[in-house]
Amino acid sequence: MKRLSGFALFILFLTATLGAANYLPPPQRMVLGNGLTVLLHSDNELPLVSFRLLVPGAGTVAEKTDGLADLTMQLLLKGTVSRTASQVAEELDRLGVTLRCGAQEEYAEMSGSSLAENFARLLALASDCLLVPAFSPDEFAKERQRRIDAIRQIQDEPSQAVRQYFRKVYFGAHPLGSLKSGTEPTLQKMTVADVRAFYQRGLRPEKAVLAVCGRIAAKDLKRLLASTLGRWPRPAEPAAEAVLPPFPAVTGRTCVLIDKPDASQAYFILGVPGLPFGDAASPQAEVMNTLFGGRFTSWLNSELRIKRGLTYGARSALQSWRPGGIFTVSSYTKNDQIGEMLAITFELLARGRSAGFSDLEVESARNYILGQFPPSLESLNSKTRAYSDLFFYGLGFDYYDGLMARVAKAPLADVNRIAAALLPEKNYALVVVGKAEDIRKQLEPFGPFQERRISAGDF
Repeated sequence: MKRLSGFALFILFLTATLGAANYLPPPQRMVLGNGLTVLLHSDNELPLVSFRLLVPGAGTVAEKTDGLADLTMQLLLKGTVSRTASQVAEELDRLGVTLRCGAQEEYAEMSGSSLAENFARLLALASDCLLVPAFSPDEFAKERQRRIDAIRQIQDEPSQAVRQYFRKVYFGAHPLGSLKSGTEPTLQKMTVADVRAFYQRGLRPEKAVLAVCGRIAAKDLKRLLASTLGRWPRPAEPAAEAVLPPFPAVTGRTCVLIDKPDASQAYFILGVPGLPFGDAASPQAEVMNTLFGGRFTSWLNSELRIKRGLTYGARSALQSWRPGGIFTVSSYTKNDQIGEMLAITFELLARGRSAGFSDLEVESARNYILGQFPPSLESLNSKTRAYSDLFFYGLGFDYYDGLMARVAKAPLADVNRIAAALLPEKNYALVVVGKAEDIRKQLEPFGPFQERRISAGDF
């Protein structure tokens, strides 16, 4: 009979203990008159309160112009009908609180945290920003120009530019091909009227969820919400659905070389279809990803960085949305070594598909995930994110208990089966950013490459 190591026994004990206690205790739930769902987890350990407001249908997939959703959300903090942008910033500093706004693909979000004694004032300020934003033409012009300048800086940094180009190449005309930052051409055409129209169309309370965690009782939260987000008007007309369509099929090799003539290093991202959020195969996929490129001692980083010294970092990652996901492999090296790096990467992918991982490797990855996961839910901010995400994706609040239990028992055969399914062979998207003159010939074995030159402000 195989004996378990002391560390493995500790992990099993930890899993059983935490599973019994729940990673996320079930929150108290209430629905306000305007349809806003509120999730509360009272936690008196620290004198702090955090919140996260998630608004489905107001993310980048709902925008008709790249950058509109995130710009709209950022402008919520740039003044209200009763406060200038400077006054909003000064009040945040005076209270010692944080307040952030932004747009992700499937939703818009607002989040903040404060000392418990200042939470009422933080919520009042957040409500003012959300319900009566000024959308000043001057602030709009300044924020738009700031974003254009940031895009130009991104294009001057290949490590950032490759992510934007990959998103456009992989998703194309699919809504996930929309760039959160926007592009210079789309931003130049954007107007304050566009922002106001998106705000009116997208930010509605009836499908939104507010998660609150920290030192606050339900009765006190209800009282505060009555005079703040409870006054968020619910429009009479039905909300338009912003549903992601099926992901584009990846057939054959879609390879693009982005020429940056002054680049001394080449960066690549290789991508294939992954799994939807909450997919039944997620536990096995997490174990597989951890082994292939998800930790420092992974196959990918060990071979490219530790053994070969080709790079300071190589990784793989899983990213998921409602209808699907992607699995990506990425790294960088000197221009004259990119061919060698890609050859090694594809050799590792082939080994993962055919030979798979060993029993000891899978046990190690399971233990690694089980040990790393609990701290990811320690902070109040992380709890508000977890509660609101699970509500949005329609998963139970015991989801992480089940996920970690399945990780702990993920069979070797299932891990290798998902490796054979996800690790790319012939059908993939590959984007490389570097000096084309130096790397063009090296890329020939990996597919016919379309070649583009970085054009200012666009992707």
